[in-house]
Amino acid sequence: MTQQEIRKDSPRVINAWAMYDWANSVYALVITSAIFPPYYNQVTRQGGSNRVDFLGWDVENTAIYSICLGLGFGVIALVSPLASSISDYSGNHKSFMKFFCYTGAAACSALFLFTGPNLLLGLGALMLATIGYSGSIVFYNSYLPAIASEARQDRVSARGYAFGYIGASTLLILNLAFILNQKALGVEDDTLLPRIAFLTTGFWWVGFAQVTFRNLPRGIYRKRPEGHYILNGYRELGKVWNRLKQERRLKTFLSAFFFYIMGVQTVMFMAASFGEKEVKMGLTELIATVLTLEFIGIGGAFLFAWLSRKRGNIPALAIAVLVWIGICIGAYFIRTPLHFYIAAFFIGLVMGGIQSLSRSTYSKLIPKTENNAGYFSFYDVCEKVAMMCGLVMFGTLDNVFGSMRNSIIALGIWFTIGLVLLVRVGPLQRTGQVGSPDVNRKI
Repeated sequence: MTQQEIRKDSPRVINAWAMYDWANSVYALVITSAIFPPYYNQVTRQGGSNRVDFLGWDVENTAIYSICLGLGFGVIALVSPLASSISDYSGNHKSFMKFFCYTGAAACSALFLFTGPNLLLGLGALMLATIGYSGSIVFYNSYLPAIASEARQDRVSARGYAFGYIGASTLLILNLAFILNQKALGVEDDTLLPRIAFLTTGFWWVGFAQVTFRNLPRGIYRKRPEGHYILNGYRELGKVWNRLKQERRLKTFLSAFFFYIMGVQTVMFMAASFGEKEVKMGLTELIATVLTLEFIGIGGAFLFAWLSRKRGNIPALAIAVLVWIGICIGAYFIRTPLHFYIAAFFIGLVMGGIQSLSRSTYSKLIPKTENNAGYFSFYDVCEKVAMMCGLVMFGTLDNVFGSMRNSIIALGIWFTIGLVLLVRVGPLQRTGQVGSPDVNRKI
């Protein structure tokens, strides 16, 4: 299948593509943001102590959580080039997307069995869910330039994030309704309803993903690479790396992206744990906060799409990074739930915008090529290595100091480095309708 055979800007295909965000964003919201982190902290806290025994290592519960999450992203950074290579050879990108989707959904469902003492099962399932989620995103992202024209990529990318916020929030509201009515339902086991939330996450993910799988084309390109095709993914990464020597702006943007996305993803993954551990917030308070944050994120994604149209992608991204630096500074001084709510508002405002714009900006900076999967694989590997570094560093500092506050300040330093590099990229050339809203399309 060639790119010419995929009709760009098809409403049916674009909506089906965005629907995968609706399906898999429940992992990001339920498992890594709202319910699992505080649940994990509570069930692993023994006698008021946050220390746990992990394979003979006495460690902070939040530290080993952060480290294992980071290692999960490290695994997918290593494996995704292999999967991309085989998918390019076979021209069947969708099958690999399905494999990672089903792996992640099954792992989310397996968290139903995690009750605290079986720490290895909980962290193992968390890592598998992370691998499944991240692996499927590699192929999901690679479809963007194939299904949407350049002038619509900002808007289509934002649509995906908006679908994700709405879908994930819908499931979270349903789970919150059950958790808040635990006594009325006659449930005595405090762990049961959160564990049911993990189970429903897996079923939701698989179920709605079928809309995407029915409508997306089988693949993007089919190539017959020279040499052994199994190793070609790593060879393609090498080619992209060598190409970056000639693509100065792309190289600078990826360097900036590496540093600021390290901070973005680490804050998002560890915010609920921070609220539970450092601010002593309860499960329902955190769920309500994260839920509000999601709806703010919908507006934030489109706000930054609008800013990119008015000011350009790079200035809009720079504004977002500046806000993130302010969030890190403010987070060090958070003491009360009110402080946490204020920080959550600003996180919601910029979290979707910076991810959506980063994806579409990269899509515009890459050279015209039939190697979209290779370039997006490189982008994803860059992101996942950054996330691994951020989460492992965060967990290590948490374990050393017994507090997450110093870890947050360290992330602020990475944001600052990212901002300096981002400014050096310079403005993108305007392409007319880039980032502009399409009033004729239903969002």
